[in-house]
Amino acid sequence: MRAGFRLSFRLKVALMAVLMVGAVWAFSPAPAFAQNAAEGGSSGKSGFTNPFAVVHIDPVVVVIILLSILGVTFIIQGFIKNRASVLMPESTVSQIREMIAARQFKELIEFTENDPSFVAKALNPALKRAPSFSAMKEAMETSIGEQTAEQFRKIEYLNIIGNLGPLLGLMGTVWGMIDAFQAVNQSGGAAKPAELAGGISMALAHTFMGLLLAIPCLAAFGVIRTIVDRVTVQAALVSEELLLMIKPAEAKPAAAGAVRPAPGARPAPPPAVRKAPMPAPPPISPA
Repeated sequence: MRAGFRLSFRLKVALMAVLMVGAVWAFSPAPAFAQNAAEGGSSGKSGFTNPFAVVHIDPVVVVIILLSILGVTFIIQGFIKNRASVLMPESTVSQIREMIAARQFKELIEFTENDPSFVAKALNPALKRAPSFSAMKEAMETSIGEQTAEQFRKIEYLNIIGNLGPLLGLMGTVWGMIDAFQAVNQSGGAAKPAELAGGISMALAHTFMGLLLAIPCLAAFGVIRTIVDRVTVQAALVSEELLLMIKPAEAKPAAAGAVRPAPGARPAPPPAVRKAPMPAPPPISPA
């Protein structure tokens, strides 16, 4: 459990570091790796360009920014709420074991109703179906399936946001190309390169923003999905182990002196009942 906690903690730290570097890079001025033409350079290249410098606030960019905030929120929640220490805390498992050993089933039902962990929610429906062990097992399997599906539904938003990113970028790209061709139309077909560059740069900036939204969300979705799958399987195994501790004892074997029939032998027929002889009729006296 602690190994899983350390792994998720490292992933969160790495994610926050990437976000901080991206924020610093986004709001920093564009560095020049070569002398530009105004300073007497012969190449005329401006060097590295910050793509955020050409981004203008428009409806598409606003939607992408809002989805980025939601994406970061879902990523952090996904790493925090799907730890093994949250779904199956050691303190909860230990307390359930103690109650089962003490046969305190009434207190155990109340405890599992109020505990929010995966293990407690899986065990509570099974306890309410006692004493039939088959019914208890069926109720636990149903609860485990519902909880696992719920955990996957919570992270599905990351998949949705990741798939929306490129589509929003494409919409912004089409918008930018429309703007560029509109400039050509308004100039009568003699548009200057500077007029076309504005629309084209806006189109490419939207594509860049959409990819920047999609890549981290889809990557985090894959990682968190793997964590959810692993931790829910572990929690299900722990829940089944606890249920086996409640399983009623099997029927007691026959007494030591009893004679058991051989396997496959036919049962002995019941003893025959002898009928008492009929009494002889009394002699008939002569008249």
